[in-house]
Amino acid sequence: MGVQPLANHSELTPLRFLQRSVEVYPSKEAIVHGSRSYSYAQFGAQVQQFAKALAARIVPGDRVAVLAPNIPEMLVAHYAVPLAGGVLVALNTRLSARELGYIMEHSATKLLFVDSELLGAAATLRAEVPSLEALIEIQDPEFTGTRSEVQVDGTYAEFIAAGTGADLDYAIADERAPITLNYTSGTTGKPKGVLYSHRGSYLNSMGEAFHQGFDAHTRYLWTLPMFHCNGWCTPWAVTAAGGTHLCLRGVRAEPVWDAIDDLGVTHLCGAPTVCSIIADSSRAHELERGIKITTAGAPPSPAIIRKLQMLGIEVVHVYGLTEVYGPYTICEYQDAWDGLDDEAKAQKVARQGVGMVQAESARIVDADMKNVPADGETMGEIVLRGNNVMIGYYRDEEATAAAFSGGWFHTGDLGVMHPDGYIQLKDRAKDIIISGGENISTIEVEQAFANHPEVLDVAVIGVPNEKWGETPVAFVIRASGSQVDAATLQAHARTQLAGFKVPKTIHFPQDLPRTSTGKVQKNVLRQNA
Repeated sequence: MGVQPLANHSELTPLRFLQRSVEVYPSKEAIVHGSRSYSYAQFGAQVQQFAKALAARIVPGDRVAVLAPNIPEMLVAHYAVPLAGGVLVALNTRLSARELGYIMEHSATKLLFVDSELLGAAATLRAEVPSLEALIEIQDPEFTGTRSEVQVDGTYAEFIAAGTGADLDYAIADERAPITLNYTSGTTGKPKGVLYSHRGSYLNSMGEAFHQGFDAHTRYLWTLPMFHCNGWCTPWAVTAAGGTHLCLRGVRAEPVWDAIDDLGVTHLCGAPTVCSIIADSSRAHELERGIKITTAGAPPSPAIIRKLQMLGIEVVHVYGLTEVYGPYTICEYQDAWDGLDDEAKAQKVARQGVGMVQAESARIVDADMKNVPADGETMGEIVLRGNNVMIGYYRDEEATAAAFSGGWFHTGDLGVMHPDGYIQLKDRAKDIIISGGENISTIEVEQAFANHPEVLDVAVIGVPNEKWGETPVAFVIRASGSQVDAATLQAHARTQLAGFKVPKTIHFPQDLPRTSTGKVQKNVLRQNA
């Protein structure tokens, strides 16, 4: 006999957001993508059909992966996969076949849905990943390019056609069960699998809706990849508010400004590169109604913030990591800053801020887990805690235990605490580069160069970049007698890494600055760069 449900408790799940919006706004526009448009009733029906087809193919807890741009099918998968009892793996569209293969194998993914444009990267996965039972093609009418000649096990349309029978229940048995599995760039080069729970996703979505001011009039433009921390939980947050999802295959100035001018965009998110694309476009003009951009990663430059403000666009700066469901702190604006000059105000706004409403207060601690002085100068590690910290790293108990030591999540990021309680990121203890909102592990890039026979030694650092936030730069010591050039090494690295991880600039110094113990001094390289 089943457990009697309690009158005063229900398990938290973001699936409830779709259930509610289908009930409350059945005829309201939920999704717009090119010539396609779905009401909330149609959105719900598609989710149910996809979920029923999945439920016939998987057992609860199985991983289902999607490799696609920000198209309706990716949005639908954020509901259909957990509704069927599965765990969604939203894959980074910029990864190479080798990187995707590692993730597929580590997650033991059973079904993989791939957009036509990205089939090339998935060509060998069916043969190489033992757990993978089917490779299914998503055909988006907005894609007009050339399709790779890859054999697939049917199309998305054919797959969901098999979904029949009674609707599945949106309620879940355990709110702490995994809903998604996201892969982060690990500092050791191998990505780690970060598990999100239904509970954490629900609460983070509520925080996103609150801080970004989503409501039923929200028209949210999908410039932030849905594969990135599940789009910071915004696939669920916008739906919770009954807003409209404006899907976008690629973030380029023309389609973004088309959407702003023609589709009534009210909100969007993204890395500083998205801010630059909007601000620097020849199409840029002052807006009659304001737009709110939430940005994270490296802080946007004061120049870009000023440009956007002149267009009538408000910039909100947040900070977080994959391990904390995306944004965790927000730079809450204080009216007292109105009187400051532009430079002083920009310095205040560029800080990472304070815990969001669904989060706890961030701490900056020393090696003994004691708070550092709140003087804006003493550096320590940023540690976080609360409902929006991951369940843990998938199949990696050791890394999970290390990350959670002392009862807090250790970010590995170094920062300071200001007297007003606002934190500011100063450096990444792990030397992670954030480029265009994507994490690049310097160690992973170094390994790709180091296995070239004519490379003796290599160090990779991130340098500030107006458009991307940061970009990787390599310092290569050639083997004796070698004259290997940058183009050769870049081509070599591209066989192992996604294109965005390959340094555009390569220096060939005589030696690298080192500490007395032989460790490369990347801080010296950064200063010189």
